[in-house]
Amino acid sequence: MQDLQGKVAFITGAASGMGLGMARAFAAAGMKVMIGDIELAPAQKAADELNSKGLEAACVQVDVTKLESMQAAAEATIGTFGKVHIVSNNAGVAVGGYSESCSMRNWNWVVDVNLWGVVHGLQAFVPLIQAHGEGGHVVSTASMAGMVGLRGAGPYNATKFAVVGMMETFAADHRKHNIGASVLCPGIVATNIGNSARNRPEEYGGAVEPNERDATAEMLSKGLDPDIVGDLVLEAIQAEQLYIFTDPGLKHLVETRCSRIMDAYDWAANCESLAGVEQSGLLP
Repeated sequence: MQDLQGKVAFITGAASGMGLGMARAFAAAGMKVMIGDIELAPAQKAADELNSKGLEAACVQVDVTKLESMQAAAEATIGTFGKVHIVSNNAGVAVGGYSESCSMRNWNWVVDVNLWGVVHGLQAFVPLIQAHGEGGHVVSTASMAGMVGLRGAGPYNATKFAVVGMMETFAADHRKHNIGASVLCPGIVATNIGNSARNRPEEYGGAVEPNERDATAEMLSKGLDPDIVGDLVLEAIQAEQLYIFTDPGLKHLVETRCSRIMDAYDWAANCESLAGVEQSGLLP
C-alpha cells in the first residue's frame, strides 16, 4: 500500500511501546490514527501528543479479549474518521512458564489477548476495509517467539506461532483482494511488556506489581527504540512485506530451525515406515 496520505489506521496497544511508535510513524506519514488501548488515560495522552503536532489522532478504550469491545472500537473509528484502511493488531502480554505447569488462568489470559485479540481484530475490521473497496493492510504483532521456540515460554510461544500462521493464511486468502498482510516478529524492543500483568483483569488472577528481581525489564530497556519499529512497520506496509523482523542478527535462529525441518524430511524419506508408500504430494 503506497499512498497513505489521508488514510485511516487503527492500532491496539497503541498508548505505549511499539503501538505508539506505529501511531507516530503513521500520523507523520499523513494518516489519521485511532489509538486503541485498554488504558484510556495513556491513550488520550498519546492522541494529545499527536494532535499537538498538527497531526490527526483520536483514541478509544478497547479490550481486545472481547469481540464486542473491538466491534465498538471499529464503530468509533468509522464514526470519527469515516473509514479504516490499516489495522494493527499489536496488543500483547507476556507469560512465562512451562506449558504443563503454567496456571490455567495465565494460559487463558495470554491466549485471549495474544491470539483471540488478533482474531477479534480481523473479525471487527476486515469487513470494513472490504466495504469501501479502496484496499488496505493488516499487520499483526507476533514475536521471534513465533519463529523459534524459546525456552520457558510455552504459552507465549504457542500464541505467537499461531499469529504467524494466521497472517500467512490471511495473506494467501486476500492476495487478490487488494488487502496486504504483515506479521511483525520483533526481537528485543524497549517496551513495557515485561510489566503487562499490571493490567491483568481479575478473571485471570488480577493485577501484579513488577518483581524487582526480574531481569526482564532491564533487558528490555536495552532493546530497540519502539519509534524505530514504527518506522519499520510503515516501510514494510508500503513495500508489501509479509514478515517484518527487527533484528537481522537473529537470522541464524530461523536458519537453524529450517535446517532441522529439512533434516526431518530427509529422515522421513528414508525411514522404514514410509518405504515404498506412494503419496500424492498434495494438500487439500
